[in-house]
Amino acid sequence: MVQIKRMASAFCLPLGALLCLSGCSTMAPNYVQPAAPVPVAWPAGDSYKAVSVVKSTPLVDIPWKEYFVEPQLRKVIALALENNRDLRVAVLNIERAQALYQIQRSNLLPKFEASAGAAFQRTPATFSSTGQPVTTSQYTVGAGLLSYEIDLFGRVQSLRDQALEQYLAIDQARRSVQISLIAEVAGGYLTLAADRERLKLAKDTLASQKESYQLIQRRYEAGVSSSLDLQQARTTVEAARVDIGRYTTAVAQDMNALALLVGSQIPAELLPAALSETVAAVKDASPGLTSDVLLRRPDILQAEGQLKSANANIGAARAAFFPKITLISSVGFGSNELSGLFKEGAFAWSVAPRISLPIFDGGSNSANLTVAEVDRNIMVARYEKAIQTAFREVADSLAQLGTIDEQLAAQQSLTDATAERYRLSQARFDKGVDSHLNVLDSQRSLYGAQQNLISTRLSRLSNQITVYKVLGGGDHD
Repeated sequence: MVQIKRMASAFCLPLGALLCLSGCSTMAPNYVQPAAPVPVAWPAGDSYKAVSVVKSTPLVDIPWKEYFVEPQLRKVIALALENNRDLRVAVLNIERAQALYQIQRSNLLPKFEASAGAAFQRTPATFSSTGQPVTTSQYTVGAGLLSYEIDLFGRVQSLRDQALEQYLAIDQARRSVQISLIAEVAGGYLTLAADRERLKLAKDTLASQKESYQLIQRRYEAGVSSSLDLQQARTTVEAARVDIGRYTTAVAQDMNALALLVGSQIPAELLPAALSETVAAVKDASPGLTSDVLLRRPDILQAEGQLKSANANIGAARAAFFPKITLISSVGFGSNELSGLFKEGAFAWSVAPRISLPIFDGGSNSANLTVAEVDRNIMVARYEKAIQTAFREVADSLAQLGTIDEQLAAQQSLTDATAERYRLSQARFDKGVDSHLNVLDSQRSLYGAQQNLISTRLSRLSNQITVYKVLGGGDHD
């Protein structure tokens, strides 16, 4: 027991000193967040006149379930968050980065290894001083300190910091993937709804045009209408049939695309039949007073994490110019007999410190430092570009948000006027006052206006989704 206590003391006494020596600061430059290379205020002008800039709860703090209020859409998004493979890969990347960080972190602590062994040897008589063969036995047991770097200049600490920032950046990448997934699912859901509405409109139009064609055909057979009137009526029927085929294909492709995003088949009762006007809570989409809100976007936080990682790597590159101190030690017991392994006099120890100092390396350390500094500068440029891109995306979405209601109102008014024109031209034709050509022209105009109205409504709803995405919408439940 005395021998075992002696071995424990031999380890514990220097261990505290080793950890204190390794606890110094790194040689990495002090991190300073680059100034955002964008204006503080959002753009102003006619395009933004309807946009509210009253400071409200940042969108990043609003759970997606509170922003997207349409019940069916919520369920589809929940399915995607559970089954989408891209999101699974992003989560697994976080686990991988966490493990890599743990590896680097473990290098800051000494590693000990227990061992036990036995060796048996027979020396032939020709080598023995007694002229007789000799058989020897050796038994050992002990614990050893594996090669441990005393981190006087912060090289290992810098590598640990680099791995930590990479891990945090990958976590932000996962958030970015999740926000993009939510926005893509919502966009695919709306596209499917719009194409289904377009398909229904094409079918309704075809039914109406078939009735008109049959009327013109009877009038032609009675000699009242010309062959030109008949063929013109036929062209509208065929054009509607073409649209039905096109939108039938579009609906099927929309469903396939949405199923891929969700990662599983979507129950039919969750699929939209037409566009809804209550998809998102637009009142919560205010950008706030300044563009500082962009700094909370996950893709920008990811870029900043990569910048911090590159900054920490400079510390490791600088430390490579200084001495590297490693230590190997072991304590234990040894005996020629197993029964005497822990007796007095069997205690043994060894210490093997090693110091290495770079003298001539062909310029590799200088080159590594240059690479680390250039990598940091590259990450600064990427971080600034990410902010500029985010500012542009928000400005674009706000420009559309500021005018889309006016566009929708104008398109609705145009559709109503075109519908009234079609009604009047049909009434004039029925009374024999006007030609059927005017009826067909007003009918085509009405059909086009109705299709454009669907597209404008889709643009308005899609803008709500875009605002959610570009303002770093909340990814939590």
